[in-house]
Amino acid sequence: MVDVKMPCVVTADLRLNEPRYATLPNIMKAKKKKIDKKSPGDLGVDVAPRVETISVLDPPVREAGIKVETVDDLVAKLKEQGFC
Repeated sequence: MVDVKMPCVVTADLRLNEPRYATLPNIMKAKKKKIDKKSPGDLGVDVAPRVETISVLDPPVREAGIKVETVDDLVAKLKEQGFC
């Protein structure tokens, strides 16, 4: 975001949102480049856990469902179970 005083002229290039692809020579140079490995301690970052797990429980086992052939059978089963 840019704040400017009016009047102003804003222009944009046609290739504004096109990605720049790496050339083959640059890719080959990058393969040879050494990568420094650092630990979080080298950067002064504390990685101690801040979340405590108290317990883990499995969800309750669901009962098997039933299939009904018609709507009348469905209504009868719902009344039998006490839902209607």
